[in-house]
Amino acid sequence: MSMASQEGPLLPADDSDEKVIISVSDGEWSEVEANDGLAPPFSWRKLWRFTGPGFLMCVAFLDPGSLEGDLQAGAIAGYSLLWLLLWATAMGLLIQLLSAKLGVATGRHLAELCREEYPQWAGIVLWVMAELALIASDIQEVVGSAIAIRILSGGVIPLWVGVLITALDCFIFLFLESYGVRKLEAFFAVLIATMAISFAIMFGETKPSRKDLLIGLLVPKVIPSTITQAVGLVGCVITPHNVFLHSALVQSRKINTKRKSCVTEAIRYYYIESAAALTISFVINFFATTVFAKSFYGTKIAGGIGLENAGHVLQEKYGAALFPILYIWGLGLLASGQSSTITSTYAGQFIMEGFRNLHMKKWIRALITRSCAVVPAIIVALCFDSSDTTVDALNESLNSLQSIQVPFALIPLIKLVSKEQVMGFFRIGFILKTLAWIVAAFLIAINGYLLVDYFSNEMQGLLLTSIICVFLMLYLAFVIYLIVRDDSLSAFRKKSPNPTT
Repeated sequence: MSMASQEGPLLPADDSDEKVIISVSDGEWSEVEANDGLAPPFSWRKLWRFTGPGFLMCVAFLDPGSLEGDLQAGAIAGYSLLWLLLWATAMGLLIQLLSAKLGVATGRHLAELCREEYPQWAGIVLWVMAELALIASDIQEVVGSAIAIRILSGGVIPLWVGVLITALDCFIFLFLESYGVRKLEAFFAVLIATMAISFAIMFGETKPSRKDLLIGLLVPKVIPSTITQAVGLVGCVITPHNVFLHSALVQSRKINTKRKSCVTEAIRYYYIESAAALTISFVINFFATTVFAKSFYGTKIAGGIGLENAGHVLQEKYGAALFPILYIWGLGLLASGQSSTITSTYAGQFIMEGFRNLHMKKWIRALITRSCAVVPAIIVALCFDSSDTTVDALNESLNSLQSIQVPFALIPLIKLVSKEQVMGFFRIGFILKTLAWIVAAFLIAINGYLLVDYFSNEMQGLLLTSIICVFLMLYLAFVIYLIVRDDSLSAFRKKSPNPTT
C-alpha cells in the first residue's frame, strides 16, 4: 500500500502542512468508495504511520506521580493492589479511547469542544480545574526529574538546580519537534524503553514470588489500612490533563474526515496503538509496584519510602549485580520525569488554546505553561531540599488534587462522544456509553471518599469547617450540573468537519 507522508510540528493546526499525512493512492480506494464506512484491510505499514500519539499519551501513566503511587502501594499494601492497578489501567484505556475517537471524528480536541458546549462561566470553571490538575502534575514531574538528576550526580547537583535544568529542557524538545513529529515520537520511544529496561532490571534483582504476584493480580482485596494507597493509585493512573491531551495528539495525522471509511480506519489504528502503549505502561507500573512490595512491605521503613530515598534503600538491600541499582532507579526516574514534562507542556498549550481561544507562538506558550510549574517547584525545592518526607507528602497531596479533578474532564468527554450532533455516525452506542458512565461513577465515588476523608482530617475550627463545607457543596453541585446538562451544540453544527453531521 503506497502512502504519502509529510512531517511537521506535533501541535494540531489549521494549516494542513503541520500534520503527518496518512493517505493512499486513488486507485486503492475503489473498493472502499463502493461501500463507504468500511475501513480498508489492515496494514502493518499503516499502523506504523499512526503509531506515536498513544505512546506520548501513555507517558502520563508513567510520570513521577505514578511512580510515587506505585512505590507507596507496593511498600504499604504489598501485592494486594496489583489487581487495582490492572483495572485502573483498563479504565484509563477506555477513557483514552473515547478521547482519541472524539478528536478523530470531530477534527477538534476536547478543550475546544467544551468551549463550544458550555456557557462562558462553566467553561471558565472547567478551564481552571484543568489548569490546576495540570500544574499539580507538572510540579511532580519537574521535582521528580530534579530528584533523578541529584541521584545520578551523586548528590552534587542540588534540587533547585535540577528544577532549573528540567525547566529548560522543554525548549530543547520544541527544537527537536521542528525536525518532524516522527523524530520527537522516536525520542519518546527511547525514553519509554529506558524506563522499561530500568524497572525490568530492578524486577529481576528483587525476584518476587510468582504465586503472590498472580494472587495480587487476580484476587480483589482492599483492607482499610490501604484505602489511601488504593485511591492514590487510581488517581495517579487516570489524570485529567491526559484526557484533553490525547484528543489533540491524534490530530497530528492528517486524514480525510469527510469520508467515514477514513475516520473508521484512523479510529481502528489509534485503538490498537493506544492499547499497545498502555499495556507497556501497565507492565512498567507493575514492575515498580512489585519491586517495592517485595523490598519493603511489612518492614518498619515502609511508610517512609519516597522517590529519592527509595534508590538508596534499594542499593543497601540489593547492592549491584551488573550495575548499581541506585543509578538504575535514577535513570528510570529521569526518563519518567523528562518524558512527562514535555507532554504536560503540550497539554497546557492545548488546554489554554482550546478553552480561551488564545493563539501564540509555541515558545511563548511553553514559557507560560512551564512557568506555572517551575515557580512552585522552585519554592518546593528551596524550602524542602533536605526533607524527603515533606516532598513525598507533597507528592501524595498532588496526586489527590489530580484525582478530584477527574470528573471535570471525564464527564464532558462522555457527554460529547454520546451526542449525535457532535459525533454523527461515530457516537458511542448504549453498551459503551453505559460502561463509560459506570467507570465515571466509580471514579467520582472514589474522589468523593477522598474529599470527605481528607477534609474531615483537616477540619479544625468553625470558620475552616464552614469554608470546606461550602467548597464541597459547590464541587458536588458543579459535578451534578455537568451530568444533567444536555444542551446541543448549535455552533458546532456549522463548524464540524464530521462527515455525517
